[in-house]
Amino acid sequence: GRKMSKSLGNGIDPVEVIDKYGADSLRFMLVTGNTPGNDLRFSWQRVESARNFANKIWNASRFLLMNLENFDASFKPAAEDLELADRWIISRLNRTAKAVTENLDKFELGEAARLVHDFIWFEFCDWYIELTKSRLYGSDARAKNTALYVLNTVLEKALRLLHPFMPFLTEEIWQKVPHDDALKSIMETSWPEVQAECISDEIEADMTAIMETIKAIRNMRAEAGAQPGKKSEAILQIADDELRAVFASHEGYLFGLADTDPLT
Repeated sequence: GRKMSKSLGNGIDPVEVIDKYGADSLRFMLVTGNTPGNDLRFSWQRVESARNFANKIWNASRFLLMNLENFDASFKPAAEDLELADRWIISRLNRTAKAVTENLDKFELGEAARLVHDFIWFEFCDWYIELTKSRLYGSDARAKNTALYVLNTVLEKALRLLHPFMPFLTEEIWQKVPHDDALKSIMETSWPEVQAECISDEIEADMTAIMETIKAIRNMRAEAGAQPGKKSEAILQIADDELRAVFASHEGYLFGLADTDPLT
């Protein structure tokens, strides 16, 4: 908690931090670790966390690029091609873009960076990518292309949201993912415009219910010592008729992520 000073010998050389963790990791740690008017306490652990976030984005991008090998960049899915998970991540992207823009306008840089971090790590990487794998490895070409289109679109816009905070990483990845060829740099792109018509409280609530159920089943399996990959029977009691219909039409999400047999 003491101030850095040469006389105390407790200073941190930023060049050494950059050499070890990268400039983007240091920048992101400094932005997210402070609020206006407060001093910042330096923490190596938080620099490592920022580096881990950068690695998370890089690995997610590599996963997408591996699956984009034979993707037709001109493909555009119809509205009926979009699954609940697709509509959910698009809604969350637009809601995040709206909140990030509002916080940047108020110079709440730390909160804006946190919102981008949580969207990319917890929603895009931890949930949406996993929810698309059954389509990516399936035999339905249109379903696969739809998943790839949404993955690429969301990642590209998320990179634009993250660019002010991690300029080097986002530029490197943006150069590799499909985008408007007329633009030579992510710096030439426009700030993501919020599509208010794509934001849906209902879709987000339905998807949240499924995600919370998956997490609950995973926790119960872990407590019971169930072997990973071994299917378990799941019995759900749902009082709401509309929510029961949502689960009935999206059982595949639970089969894939909660290792359950058909629901009863």
